[in-house]
Amino acid sequence: AEMTHLQAGLSPETIEKARLELNENPDILHQDIQQVRDMIITRPDIGFLRTDDAFILRFLRARKFHQTEAFRLLAQYFQYRQLNLDMFKNFKADDPGIKRALTDGFPGVLENRDHCGRKILLLFAANWDQSRNSFIDILRAILLSLEVLIEDQELQINGFILIIDWSNFSFKQASKLTPSILKLAIEGLQDSFPARFGGVHFVNQPWYIHALYTLIKPFLKDKTRKRIFLHGNNLNSLHQLIHPECLPSEFGGTLPPYDMGTWARTLLGPDYSDENEYTHTSYNAMHVKHASSNLEREASPKPMKRSQSVVEAGTLKHEDQGDSENTQPLLALD
Repeated sequence: AEMTHLQAGLSPETIEKARLELNENPDILHQDIQQVRDMIITRPDIGFLRTDDAFILRFLRARKFHQTEAFRLLAQYFQYRQLNLDMFKNFKADDPGIKRALTDGFPGVLENRDHCGRKILLLFAANWDQSRNSFIDILRAILLSLEVLIEDQELQINGFILIIDWSNFSFKQASKLTPSILKLAIEGLQDSFPARFGGVHFVNQPWYIHALYTLIKPFLKDKTRKRIFLHGNNLNSLHQLIHPECLPSEFGGTLPPYDMGTWARTLLGPDYSDENEYTHTSYNAMHVKHASSNLEREASPKPMKRSQSVVEAGTLKHEDQGDSENTQPLLALD
């Protein structure tokens, strides 16, 4: 009975699903959480800026209550933020870069869930105006969106689906997707975030996106690889996995076309289209804010030079100074 507050608001079906699929046991939830918390002392190099029960619980759920794995993910979560301070400097919906990405529909988030209770995120690649949004800002907007969505316990258990529509995404646009920034995205989403991704669906991908996918495969865990579906223009294979009733018409679904401003309005409130400096924000990533204030003293005001292994130098500079060395492997595959 003492447990109920941590599972508060969950439907009986979801509680049962958590038991069956995630090994979640209400009777020992507190012990499980405490055992993960006890591992924190093994990583004095990492600032664990949030360690409350509800927070640790989402990492256990994301790793099926395997405590060591859950702790590794928790450590990665904060380490990624420590290594990429610049990305998390002003990690709120009204940060100009994040706000622009959200307003342009990165990411789109459908209101209704799929038949498994998963939240569906959409990316329409062709809408990426590279003079307006850096890849980093789009990634920040996606991570912030997930941060907001993962507050919902049902989604911690049911997870997410990502659909990427590559229609009309030009070769020139694709050449900006260097292996190093894609690696940054994979590290942020696959290795450092407490969410279950039930599937990543590519739709209408041209040959060069296929080539790029081959390039990044080595960074993907087997489990992730099995969940990436390349549908091409075959919407039937998409509909076998996500019912048409859950999808907008762009994906052959029965819902109306997706309105790009939907999610931005949710995060930014009614006057989301107002491009001016904007003060009200419905969400503030508290544990990230504390991070920057603690670390600002040690970090130089200049953007930090990050280690080669994480991202080759140069990718965080202005997009147009594309590092030919990075884009070459993609171009060599034709």
